[in-house]
Amino acid sequence: MHIYLMGYRGSGKSSVGRRLAERLGLPVVDTDTLIEKEAGQSIRDIFSIEGEAGFRQREASVVARAAANATPSVIALGGGAILRPENQRIIGSSGRVVWLQGSPTSLLARIQADQTTAERRPALSPHGDYDEIVEILAAREPIYRRLANWTVDTDRRTPDELVVEIVDWLEKHG
Repeated sequence: MHIYLMGYRGSGKSSVGRRLAERLGLPVVDTDTLIEKEAGQSIRDIFSIEGEAGFRQREASVVARAAANATPSVIALGGGAILRPENQRIIGSSGRVVWLQGSPTSLLARIQADQTTAERRPALSPHGDYDEIVEILAAREPIYRRLANWTVDTDRRTPDELVVEIVDWLEKHG
């Protein structure tokens, strides 16, 4: 059974995913990184050339392949991977889903601290950064809530602290 990490950009899915996989002795799949590697270009470039629809199709393919792998893995999902109903079905039926939930203020601070965000990630709304986060979270939160087997508050917490909490939860709830 896989362990899926979902949440908004900047919630820590990639960094927590790497550490969690190492702690559990499992492989890690970062869907955004895999998409970029296979495309040979950044997500921003994919959005620019193929639009969001082209990117989401690539993402659906990567999610389906990761879920179909018989080897249990930690799968760090792109923030919007949960938007497609087929991804929701695949994710919900093939593993445990942890929502890394952060406040808009905390997410914005992390996004701004990440030097690669601007060059790798497209804007998702015409609004400013904070307003974009609030707008996108409002649309995605009902899906995150429905899919999550467990929710972890990431505000003011390090990736290592989150890993300890997730491992404790997995030990109690398998």
